[in-house]
Amino acid sequence: MNPKRLVSLISVAILAVATIFGVVVYLKAFTANTQFNEEEVFVYIPTNSTYEDVKNIVKPYVADLDKFAFVAERRGYASNVNPGKFLLTKGMNTFSIVSSLRHNVPVKLSFNNQESLGKLVQRMSSQIEPDSLTLTEVFTDSTFMAENGFNKETVLGMFIPNTYEFYWNVSPTKFRDKLAKEYRKFWNEERTAKAATLGLTSQQVTTLAAIVHKETAKVSERPRVAGVYLNRLKQDMPLQADPTVIFAMKKESGDFDQVIKRVLFNDLRINSPYNTYIHTGLPPGPIAMPDISAIDAVLDAEKHDYIYFCASVEKIGYHDFASTYEAHQVNAKKYAEWVSKLGINR
Repeated sequence: MNPKRLVSLISVAILAVATIFGVVVYLKAFTANTQFNEEEVFVYIPTNSTYEDVKNIVKPYVADLDKFAFVAERRGYASNVNPGKFLLTKGMNTFSIVSSLRHNVPVKLSFNNQESLGKLVQRMSSQIEPDSLTLTEVFTDSTFMAENGFNKETVLGMFIPNTYEFYWNVSPTKFRDKLAKEYRKFWNEERTAKAATLGLTSQQVTTLAAIVHKETAKVSERPRVAGVYLNRLKQDMPLQADPTVIFAMKKESGDFDQVIKRVLFNDLRINSPYNTYIHTGLPPGPIAMPDISAIDAVLDAEKHDYIYFCASVEKIGYHDFASTYEAHQVNAKKYAEWVSKLGINR
């Protein structure tokens, strides 16, 4: 055979093979390879996952797992698995799927109004990889608390309700330290100076703000409520805040899910440092995680001579305030009669 013709045939054969290989690669890498109906789904790859683990995780979302493996192994993903949260979109091809598994998507983590550290870490662990037990351990680490001026009663006050950005697989200590940094950032010179003017530390402000937060959901009313409690503290009067009694009851029972709508006379006798009917001053720590509006309401409390307040039966959700016990008794009597008519016993 003519050498030139032989070379031509070989070239054609090589080209044909290359074309076929190219078509195969294209079909495996650049055609749609998803099998979910949603426009987008997120997959979570835990820390220390192996390539085999990843294949099992993506299997429900990938139409052809062999195509995925073909591309993943040739792109070096099999030996370089990344943990985290990853976005897959409907109709995505295999090449894009593997590329997406290299780009960790940040998590918008939010929390507010938690009544205990236990409830808080449950909320957090539902949004990031570290579990609630691990988070509890790092938050209550004795060295960490001592360095930041907290104890087990006050550490809940470290968490400023907001929305934060983290990676899903963030380490527990990095997560904790970032939140501690946000706490220090929140308590800037201006807020710290306002607290000092009131004769309170930042933690004491947070403890009082938690009571204010629980007493009224009306943000506009919080500075006035805060003013009442500050007046009581100045006069060394018991705060007599029902939310502290409710917290004491929940803490004693260990059940923070129970709903207590009404505090009864016998409840006021509960033997707890959180019972502000039998103890003067502030409780040992916050009874909940106060909103920023409640913290600022204490720092910018309304100046007045009120030392009593009672839920209003005319402006539902608000309170009636009084400067004398006699005037307060009139308001309290109206409220008690109204509650009884509603049949609220607990």
